[in-house]
Amino acid sequence: MSQTGIKEPPKSLKGILSNIGPGMILAGSIVGSGELIATTRTGAEAHFDFLWLIIIGCIVKVFAQIELGKHAITNGKTSLAAVNEIPGPRFRIPVGRRIFEANWFLLFWSVMFLAILAQQGGIVGGVGQALAISIPLTEEGAERNRYVSKKIAIEIAKEENNTAQITQLKEELRLLGNPPDSKDDVYWALITTVLTILLLIIGKFSLIERFSIILVASFTFITIVNLFALQTHEAWAVKPEEFMRGLSFGFPEIKDGNNPLITAISTFGIIGVGAAELLAYPYWCIEKGYGKYVGPCEENEAWLKRAKGWMKVMNWDAWGAMLVYTFCTIAFYLLGAAILGRTGLLPEGSEMIQTLSTMYEPVFGSVARSIFLTGAIAVLFSTFFIAIAAQGRLCMDVIKVSGVATLTEKQNSFGLKVLAIVLPLICVMCYVFFPKPVILVLISGTMQAIMLPLIGFAVLYFRYQKCDTRLIPSKIWDACLWLSFLGFLITGAYQVYAKIFS
Repeated sequence: MSQTGIKEPPKSLKGILSNIGPGMILAGSIVGSGELIATTRTGAEAHFDFLWLIIIGCIVKVFAQIELGKHAITNGKTSLAAVNEIPGPRFRIPVGRRIFEANWFLLFWSVMFLAILAQQGGIVGGVGQALAISIPLTEEGAERNRYVSKKIAIEIAKEENNTAQITQLKEELRLLGNPPDSKDDVYWALITTVLTILLLIIGKFSLIERFSIILVASFTFITIVNLFALQTHEAWAVKPEEFMRGLSFGFPEIKDGNNPLITAISTFGIIGVGAAELLAYPYWCIEKGYGKYVGPCEENEAWLKRAKGWMKVMNWDAWGAMLVYTFCTIAFYLLGAAILGRTGLLPEGSEMIQTLSTMYEPVFGSVARSIFLTGAIAVLFSTFFIAIAAQGRLCMDVIKVSGVATLTEKQNSFGLKVLAIVLPLICVMCYVFFPKPVILVLISGTMQAIMLPLIGFAVLYFRYQKCDTRLIPSKIWDACLWLSFLGFLITGAYQVYAKIFS
């Protein structure tokens, strides 16, 4: 970190708010997979019982997020460079003429990275499904849309006790016959991937920042309006006793061998700031300029003042984003429990997007699908775009950190452009050969849930071994870090237990 670019932190609220942004990029990267897909699936399986777990999953991670960001901007080190200094076993793996040298943490991250690419395959598949419903490319695709739409409408009519409509829909379904196979979702996923590659090649931080804020804000607003309007429909309204049951730390029953807790723990790994986003956040803080503005660590009052000032801006950024995605996550969970849970509809396979759109039908009626599809395309594409941008940066960083190559700034930029082509193609191939987006997302959620206690350990190591003595936080903050670590540990341990003994 050089002296170039040192900048005094803003003092006014207006100045602080004008300098936030990394947190909203994270919000843009998590609403698609964590909230829209995984959270609604958990609500469908567990009904209202796990609302408390969803809220804790959003709040508990922000302490680790801030500590990682603080370490990055005061030490000038990226996440992977920092965690590679954690004591423990180190591994040397030949890569051509070079040696990949990394500690245990970096090695596990490399495995999780592959799961994240599969998750993004599920996301781009979701975009493909939404576009296939909105703009079918083949007659088979249009016929399949009509069939799935009728089938889901029957379940909605059953919950509303509309006998006449059920009879009519069943007859219409009989006349349609068996649904034809369609690849429209795959075609659209491939088209989306090409568009993403083009945006990533020309994209800069400011573009990513504005893009994510606009898309997330628009769909979040529609979802919240939908949830509140739902309360005027007696059959679908969230009753006070149901809401309170969701906050009572209860557990749903295991039915037909299906344990909602396993899905919920996987969801815990990616809702709010997931493990992948926790490690990505410092990169966005550095790219925003926080580290550059603070400058290299110095034993003087001026540096300390700058560090505290920009850490304050980062705190506003992290907590502000947390409020946005927590409120959004609660809305999606309640919609999933109120509509999908009551009808018994589970979003899965090639019918995932069609199923999720039912959450908007009681309020928006015949235009529900159009409204939902527009929002779903926006946030899922935003998630795919931002996540690939972040993972490309981490991938280039691990090449440098592990000693595989020493890259100049020009070589790093070229490498990011190459990854902007390679990574999206790998992701979409995951969906092409395994078109089950919910499973792809939950696989990544499992890996990220296991990664969380490792991140918690890293955060505590940075706090007690690497923290500048002038920046030591309060005992209350330390207690929150330990509670965060405990939550991560329980989540990771249960995920391992469930996968071994399920």
